[in-house]
Formats: sequence, structure tokens, C-alpha cells
Amino acid sequence: MKISTVRIALLTAISPAFIVAGPAVAQTQEENTVEAEERIQVVGSRLSYRTATDGSAPVDIISGEDLAASGITETARALQYAVPSFNFPSSSVTDGSDAVRPASLRGLSPDHTLVLINGKRRHSSALVHLNGTTGRGSSNVDLNAIPISAIKRIEVLRDGAAALYGSDAIAGVINIVLKDQAEGGSVSVNGGQTFEGDGEQYKIHGNVGLPIGQAGSLTLAAEYHHKNKTNRAGLDPRQQYPLVNGDPDPREETFDRLSHHVGDASFENTAIFANLKVPTSGESMFYAFAGYSDRTSQSGAFYRRALDDRNLIEVYPDGYLPLLTPETNDSSIVGGYQFKLGDWDVDVSAGYGRSEFQYRLENSLNASLGPSTPTEFDAGTLIMEETNASIDFQRFVPFANNSDLSIAFGVSYRENAYEIEAGEESSYINGGYANRPGGSQGFTGFMPESEVDESRDNIGAYVEFENMLTDRFQWGAAIRYEDYSDFGSNTSWKLSGRYDFNDNFALRATANTGFRAPSVQQIYFTNISTLFVNRNGELVPEQSGTFNNISPVAQALELGALQPEESQSFSMGLVWNGDNDLSLTVDAFRIAIDDRIILSSSLIPSDSPAVADALAAAGADNARFFINAVDTTTTGVDVVLTKDIALQRSDLRVQMAYGYNETEVDGVHLPQILDGLEDKLFDNVERTRMTRSVPRHSGVFSLTHRIQDFETRLAFNYFGDYVLENNAGLQTKFGGKWITDLSVRYRITDQLNVSVGGQNLFDVYPDEQDPSNQFNGIFIYPNTNAPFGFNGGYYYAELTYAF
Repeated sequence: MKISTVRIALLTAISPAFIVAGPAVAQTQEENTVEAEERIQVVGSRLSYRTATDGSAPVDIISGEDLAASGITETARALQYAVPSFNFPSSSVTDGSDAVRPASLRGLSPDHTLVLINGKRRHSSALVHLNGTTGRGSSNVDLNAIPISAIKRIEVLRDGAAALYGSDAIAGVINIVLKDQAEGGSVSVNGGQTFEGDGEQYKIHGNVGLPIGQAGSLTLAAEYHHKNKTNRAGLDPRQQYPLVNGDPDPREETFDRLSHHVGDASFENTAIFANLKVPTSGESMFYAFAGYSDRTSQSGAFYRRALDDRNLIEVYPDGYLPLLTPETNDSSIVGGYQFKLGDWDVDVSAGYGRSEFQYRLENSLNASLGPSTPTEFDAGTLIMEETNASIDFQRFVPFANNSDLSIAFGVSYRENAYEIEAGEESSYINGGYANRPGGSQGFTGFMPESEVDESRDNIGAYVEFENMLTDRFQWGAAIRYEDYSDFGSNTSWKLSGRYDFNDNFALRATANTGFRAPSVQQIYFTNISTLFVNRNGELVPEQSGTFNNISPVAQALELGALQPEESQSFSMGLVWNGDNDLSLTVDAFRIAIDDRIILSSSLIPSDSPAVADALAAAGADNARFFINAVDTTTTGVDVVLTKDIALQRSDLRVQMAYGYNETEVDGVHLPQILDGLEDKLFDNVERTRMTRSVPRHSGVFSLTHRIQDFETRLAFNYFGDYVLENNAGLQTKFGGKWITDLSVRYRITDQLNVSVGGQNLFDVYPDEQDPSNQFNGIFIYPNTNAPFGFNGGYYYAELTYAF
């Protein structure tokens, strides 16, 4: 039953703070935005600006206070509600993707967005998304490994930037700037649950600034976050037990038919970040930052019924739900030194990042081992490591028209390593008991044949120019060359310009090429399983799974090495900064990407004689792999409007953002040996996932009102329609929905404040799936790409002490 009384109580408690009252002076907005007089270096430019709207490319700046004020406890989810072009869908029963969910920008793949911390490249997750989620076959940075309490602001560059930062920056760049205060801090306690009464969570988080010497600082931030699962599964109507003398087992009447878990995973997350700045002599400074996070989550697979041959009634008389309980570790450290060398500003830095994803299973078994089977398994570990080193130079020189020309150049080195460790033998072996299937149920462990320990490196060099030629005209140009040890080299360039017609109105445009190097996960990921298939009454072992591109299977199919995806991007926008605190930006873009890498469907011998010969030569019975196969074009527009209104005794901030994106497939191309298999390797399911699984329209309209000690925020978030397709060819269109959030913060004292709020206040759910796609009524809602999830409403309270 939906708890509607909770919504009524929230509205009653919060509404009075939103009333506009009597005459006074408006309060400052520095808690919501970067201060107007602060000159900042935003991502995508080496020039300093007063605000993000002064640049030639669209940049969203979201302060840490704005992220915290939303009441959302996950960094990626809070960013999704602040930036409509950022997509962070919910997924369930998708193996490891339940623990590290894919996130994307401007409708492109998760690995088309580069993530930086303090301007330095962040490592991606070791996990490869293999199931039906957005970005299948990709890996992305786990933003939820970075606690909100550590974030000063997030800068989102909605423009291609490979010429500036190298690989991955096709859709844009997300730069997370860490807090760097030398004193003070805060500690908060947050708790809440869904209107349904599940998904209970609490989070303790905070930060503190410590002085180092006369002008240095060390800022520490930490969080502990515990969340219980949510479950929106339908009841399982199927027969659960074998018949007894031809009649239903009496236990059918008492069986708990809420047997599946379809909802958010439960998890326990601990994270700590540190940010150090120590000025030395002159204008030089030593800096370093580091972070560590550890998350253990738990989600369900498909329920194994008592009558299933994947069950042993001696172990689970009533059947069982295998539980995936992976442990995810992310660690990173970056250090650098900034100094003057003549007229040059020099930045020398080095960093290391590591992601480890350890597959574990509980409440499972290996049926082929018989009643003595273990029920818990270590199914293997994925490890991704990244090492970066760079030296950058920048200075200003006199230029035409009495202007200064910014010249920047630098070189960088990066090494990526990928490792797969096999699981324990019981997680993948077939013991031969009673013709039962082998491997741990819920997720079969990695075999020794799947183990890899490989690396690749690259060297990059760039030069960049920026100039304010006149008070009204700004231009920039950049070129970058990269050489990789595995596939060769790439050169990217970028041009940008901006013209201010007057103090209020400006036109800006960019043109650039970009690339995304195939990730080491895509190059080296392998998951080979030996399946015993009944052939004419005899169990025959078959080797199947995902084979990497250096495997005999790939060589027999003449796939060749993976090549980089290459892009051509154009954008044009207008900027309006009114004298009445009105700011409006409208930016249109077009991104064409060639040779996008996909994870294919499985090939089998009957697909073609050439495939049959290749599989036989490699000793494989079926295979899927990563391949450069698809060309796409994505077009869209982003609109951002902000208006500050001074009322009589209060102030009101109005913000509106809208994003539109549309992706079309321009062509599918495969090696000659695979001619005619385009629909097999890139079928309609994958085509729909690439082009329509993300809403084309999204937006947010928010009102933030301050009066005396009250601050109230009301936000209306729109997630447009999207389309999913199943393997039977059924396409389902899910309609757009409005999600309403409401919160109020009351300042009890100068140091203590309390917040209460409701997210999804009107308890909105996605459209239900077509009955034929609900798996016996169990999967009521789309479980792989729900933009705002399917938990319904959520209410919370938070207490914060600042010092």
C-alpha cells in the first residue's frame, strides 16, 4: 500500500517555508553557485572567467551545496537531477551492473565521457557491463565512489575535448573539484526510506579543513553509507515443487511467492578522500589528493525453483534465490608540483588509480557437485590499474590588437593494465553429479582459461592557444597527438570561438575531432565457460562465452585488433546575461562517431560455413566478442536558464534546464568473413538499446526560496519516453514522467540545521511492461534502463553541524 499520508504530512510541514513574505534585502546566493566575483578556471579552458557562461563551450557548474541540498545520497544520482543531459538509469538482475551502474552524457555510451578529479584523469571501473543495460559492452567511472561531502563543485563540459584531454572525451568532460578549505567543516547524519517502507538507508558523512603551515591546507572528507534493498517484484505464480503422485505438492499453498528481488541492491559503502595543498617559495605549490572507497552490495539473480535441475532439494528443499554480493574497491592517489619557470607556469604531476571488482555469491550452489556443494563462492576478480604522468606548460605572450595569447603545451604518459583472476574451482567446475549443470548458480566463476594479465601504454603531446583578440571576440585552437602501443596513433584538433555582440548577448561555437581508444577491458576481457549440452542423449562439453580479440577465435574470424572510435563534433550556442540577474544559454550539437565498439551477439556454426570453420579451428562452439562495427550520429540541444528574484523579505532562485538528444545508426560494417551477419551481430535489440533506451527529452524546473532561517527547494524533473526491445522482437515504449521533489532546511543556530524532504513526492512509477515481457508477472517494471528507477516515493531527514 502506498503511504499517501506521508506525502500529506510532508506537504503540510514544508509548505509554510515557501510563502513569500514582507519587505527586506535579498540574501546572497553564494551557497548555491560559484560566487560571481570568483575567477575560476573551468574545465575545457585555461583562461580564467567570472562565470561558466563567459566561455566558448557550454559548461554546467554544480556546487557541492547544491548536490547536498537535493537530499540525494549518491553522487551520480544527484548529478543526474542537476544536469538533464546526464543519464544514470536504474538496473536490477543485471549481475555486476547492479553494483556499478552505467552513467552517460548526451545520449552516448558511458565510456564516451571523461571524468577528471581536480583536472586529473580518473580511472574507470574494472567491471564490463555485459547485460541489457545502457552502454552494454562498456566500462565507466564509478562516480558513487566519490562522496558528496568531498566535493566543492562539479564542472560538466558539454562539448568534445579529446584535443585537450585525450581519449574518451567525445561526449564531454566531468571535472570534480574537491573541497580545499584550511579550516572548518561539517558533519551530517541522513536517514530515510521509500513510501513503500523498504529501502531504508542512513549515511554519516562530513569533512574538515586543517591548516598546513602558513597558507597550506589539508581537507579530509569521509562517509559511511548503508542502504537496504528495495523490491518491486511481482508474485511468482509458477509451480514450485515436483508433483506428488501426480498431484500438486501441498507446499504450493504456503510458498512465499515474493521469491524474486527486482529493485535496488542493498549495499554498505565506506569512502575517504584527502586534498592537500602546500604553497612553497614564490608562486610554487605542492599538491596531492587521494581517495579510497569500499562497497559491498547484494542483489538477486533469478529464483531457482525446487523442481529446477539447477537446484538440489537436499540443500534447498524450497528452492533458492542466488545472491550476488560483489566487493568493489577503488583507490587513487595523485601528486604534483606547480612552479614558475621564467614566464611559464609549469605543472608536473603523476597519479595511480586502481579498481577491483570481486565477484562473490551467497545462497547459491553448484548442482553438479551434489549435496556436498558449497553454498558460497568466490567467482573471480577483475582488476583495472591506471598510471598517469604529465608535464604541462602555460604562459601569456603579447599578441595582436594589444591582447594576450595563452600558449599551453605538454606531454603525458599513461599505462593501463587489466587482470582477470579465476574464481575458486567449485565456482566453475562441472562435477558430473546426476547430469546437473556446472558452475555456481547466479554467476558462473571465471575459469583459468579466462585469466589475463595484460597492459598497454600511450604517449600524448598537445599544444593549445587561446586569445581574447578584442573585448568582444575570443578564439581558441588545440591539437593533440597520441601514440598507443597496441593500435597506433591518433591526432585530434579543436577550434572554438565566441563573439559578444554587447554586454548581454553572445554567440559561441566549437568544431573538433575526437577519439576513444578501445579500453583495456574491451581488449582483454574474456569469460569462457564450458557448458555440457545434451547431444542425442549424451552430455557433450561446449566452449562458449566472450573471447577477446587476441584469442584464436578472433584471429580465425579475421577480426584484427580493435581500433579507436573517431568522432567529428560541432556545436553552436547563444548566451544571454541580462542586467536583471537572468542568464540563458541555448546550445545545439552534432556528434558523428565512426567505428563504435559493440559487444556482439553469439555466433554459432550454423550462422555460416566460414563461421563454422573458424569456430572449429579455434576449438570453440559459440563465441561473442568486441568489434568496431557501427557508425552513429547524435544531434541535440541543451537549454539552461537561471533567474534570481529579490523579493520583499526573501529571495527566490529560478532554474530551468532542458536537454534533447537523438542518436541514429548510419551504418553497420563487419569484416568480410562476417558479411551477411549484420542483423545477427548487431540486432534490433542492440540497435534499440543504442538509439532509444535513453530518454530523448529530459529537463528540470526548480525554485529555491530563502526567507530568514528557512530555505525551501521545489523541483520538477522530467524524464521523457524511451523504448526497449526484447529478444522476441517486442518493442515497448515507456511514457515520459514528471518527478517532484520538495525539501526544506531550517537553520536552528548558526552551526546547526535540519532538513526534511520528499523525493518523487507523488509516488510516480514507470509504465508497466507488456504482460508478455513480465516473466510470469514478476518483472512488472523495466528492470534495465529505468531513468528514475522504480522505487516510488522516498522521504528523508538530515541533521548537519557546521564548525
